[in-house]
Amino acid sequence: MQIAVLGAGMVGRAIAIDLAKDFDVTSFDLNPANLLELHKRNKAIKTLTVNLNQYEQFEHWLAPYDLVVTAVPGFIGYQTLEAVIKAGKNVVDISFFPEDALQLDKLAKEKGVTVITDCGVAPGMSNLILGRYNKEMEVSAFECYVGGLPKERKPPFEYKAPFSPVDVIQEYIRPARLVEKGKIVTKPALSERELMKFEKAGELEAFNTDGLRSLVHTMNHIPDMKEKTLRYPGHIDLIIALQQAGFFDTTPLRFNQTEISPLDFTSRLLLKEWKLEPGDEEFTVMKVIVKGKNKTITWDLYNEYDPVTQTSSMARTTGYTCTAAVHLIIGGLFTQKGVFPPELIGDKKECFDSVMLYLKKRGVNWMMRES
Repeated sequence: MQIAVLGAGMVGRAIAIDLAKDFDVTSFDLNPANLLELHKRNKAIKTLTVNLNQYEQFEHWLAPYDLVVTAVPGFIGYQTLEAVIKAGKNVVDISFFPEDALQLDKLAKEKGVTVITDCGVAPGMSNLILGRYNKEMEVSAFECYVGGLPKERKPPFEYKAPFSPVDVIQEYIRPARLVEKGKIVTKPALSERELMKFEKAGELEAFNTDGLRSLVHTMNHIPDMKEKTLRYPGHIDLIIALQQAGFFDTTPLRFNQTEISPLDFTSRLLLKEWKLEPGDEEFTVMKVIVKGKNKTITWDLYNEYDPVTQTSSMARTTGYTCTAAVHLIIGGLFTQKGVFPPELIGDKKECFDSVMLYLKKRGVNWMMRES
């Protein structure tokens, strides 16, 4: 079984290394440094240096492979996924692009392929959990709180980005969609701040981001749904200050004879400030709450950097959810054709249980309680 992993960033490398335990894996990336780092970790993984913007080449590039994983930056995610589907390949995606992946459902059915999208930790596991309990009870409300944070709180931001800064900034500026009393409402990102206490992570601040994604369509019978991002207290005020000062604007400014987008400039500066260096200790904290008329189900996750494998918690919690989905397809547990976000996978108990067991074997332990 041959698998192509498109993207060799932090999460893409974790995915490739995990899949290489069972399959013949080839990693595609434009950045030779990413591929070199992957080769150091596992010399059995083949690497190809290619520009993944060349979508017309996908049918040729992907011809030898049985399944594809897309782990590219969000700004090229939709086009990449579309090109993979056009090439006629089953695919699991964690690119988290802003476009609606369900728009590709017709194409996927025409090509006879299985596509699982948004298959990370959040979106991903949050969707999977909601999909499972939506089959078992009448859900009245859904809440998700999630964040990836460094253990060392270094001012001023007290943050390290597991993804590219431009993708993180997009979360801070893209309007957040929530569901309230059965209607989709839009609120500014970073709004409705609240302080929450977690047993291991301590006090964190939660704020609105556009994390519901496909749930606003697939679970539109649920009256109230929201997802909030978690950061150390004070982070929001710094981000709002940058935003109000124009650092996230996309309209180019002219300096002498050069034009530059403030957003591009800010992203370049924050790349150094926010970069998660190898060996940096960090953690992922997450709480998913599914409320019904007679009971509430809560799933909690706390996961730290693994010094043995030198893999960040965000890469593991995101990447291993993705590789669990790969095994669902290859193992024949999920064979439907079309585009499926995780909530449409989790409604099948055998798929849900398989993913949870897969994660547990890799040290990603979710804890459930009912009240």
